[in-house]
Amino acid sequence: GDSVTLHTGVETKHQEDIKWYFSNVRIAQISGDLSFICTDVQCNEGTERFRDRLKLDNQTGSLTITNIRITDSGEYKLKIINSSDSEKAFSISVTDVPATEPYEIKEGESVTLDAGVIKQPNNVMTWYFNDTVIAEITGDQSKICTDDQCNKRFRDRLKVDHQTGSLTIPNIRITDSGEYELKIISSSSAFSITRVKRFSVSIT
Repeated sequence: GDSVTLHTGVETKHQEDIKWYFSNVRIAQISGDLSFICTDVQCNEGTERFRDRLKLDNQTGSLTITNIRITDSGEYKLKIINSSDSEKAFSISVTDVPATEPYEIKEGESVTLDAGVIKQPNNVMTWYFNDTVIAEITGDQSKICTDDQCNKRFRDRLKVDHQTGSLTIPNIRITDSGEYELKIISSSSAFSITRVKRFSVSIT
């Protein structure tokens, strides 16, 4: 259910061709002049393993796999073709999607939604309530309720922990019931991973 981006570390325009393979089957390709681009079934007729879940970055040739599945686990190979060809390998292991964590709270109490990870300096963590952004943590900076709708609902009651990324809602109200979601983007020079954690909060 999460997404992962595998980085090439190059610019497309300086290469002849960038090719991606999974289990030695070509799954994506982009030419340096962008005259030829293919992903999944366009690269291999009859192979629909990824079914519109692959995206290529035109500028870098980096490959993003969205809505990742357990069957996507395995070794991915990158071939960069230019005056001196190079190869790079990525190993991906996909685990089961964690279930939505249910919280039952009495009105007026405080609840902390635990991010469940050790926050890294380059992580971007975004909290959503019913699909609306309510908080974002980048490094040691945070923004809480940057729009009026969020301000009216929570009125300075939200707190984020910069060490863990956890979200605390003190003095909880009936109107705070609903679905909360945490999106964590972790990046390195080789890859970026987007993970999602969901919480269901009901107030009694």
